[in-house]
Amino acid sequence: MADGKKPAAAIAPWQVLDSRFSYRDRWLAVRSDTVRVPNGTVLSPYHTIEFPEWVCAIALTPAREIVLIEEYRHGIGRNSFELPSGAPDDPGEDLLAAMQRELREETGYASETWLYLGSSSANTARQNNRVHAYLALDVREVGPQALDPGEMIAVHVLPWADFVADLADGRLEIPGLHLAALWQLSAFARRSGDPRLEALAL
Repeated sequence: MADGKKPAAAIAPWQVLDSRFSYRDRWLAVRSDTVRVPNGTVLSPYHTIEFPEWVCAIALTPAREIVLIEEYRHGIGRNSFELPSGAPDDPGEDLLAAMQRELREETGYASETWLYLGSSSANTARQNNRVHAYLALDVREVGPQALDPGEMIAVHVLPWADFVADLADGRLEIPGLHLAALWQLSAFARRSGDPRLEALAL
């Protein structure tokens, strides 16, 4: 290993002794397991939340402005600035198609140029899903928002440099999973060799 230490012994997975769903609806399922960890300890119940795959997009205008949404989030009890994001409407919906639909519905913007940045686990301790990040280039406003009945979303368009500076200085906060998408964008920009993306590397 790079640090000169010996590799640690492999950690065995937990043994599932019993499993049941204690709650399930169209948005999530709570799976309650009884598990035995490698040292013999039995944990019961151990709850895992099963979600569909999530998608988010870094949407940039031709002037290199980023399109953000602002929405009240009941989990934190306040408004949150975020990347446009969502989930497939049904298990058969393509992930890119889901993201294109969410961008159009939430913001009224659309793009013809989409790049896949990668994915990451949402929460390895309690969730089973991944977040898939996309870059939408040259987005343009094509119509009004098409929000769900329970959604109230404000759209903000910020110069990329101001957005990055506000994040770095703590004047703006976005969810951690969306920060991961920015890191994926930075890595993608460095690898791509595309001059359009060079200024996006953080």
